[in-house]
Amino acid sequence: MYFVVEFAGHQYKVKKGDVLTVNNQNVEESKTIKCDKVLAKFSEDGKTVELGAPYVEGSEVTFKVVSNQKGKKVRVFKMKPKKRYRINSGARQHETTLEVTACK
Repeated sequence: MYFVVEFAGHQYKVKKGDVLTVNNQNVEESKTIKCDKVLAKFSEDGKTVELGAPYVEGSEVTFKVVSNQKGKKVRVFKMKPKKRYRINSGARQHETTLEVTACK
């Protein structure tokens, strides 16, 4: 079964065993997070669909925190022509990697 879950302000299509990377959740590694904001449930063959209004009643997805890390560096370069003004900076977003352990 596939689930569409609203998590941390974003929507993800997940199933049991999937690994996804989301914005930082400030949760220690190997802890679990439960999300009851399931927007839709799909069967494996795609023939049956259960939509929520706004959420599906009694459905829940459990995530296990795999790791907390920093994402890829984003470089920012500012320049003003003919003025010798050049600024080069970068930033790395904090991310949390989650694994789907249970879906119901």
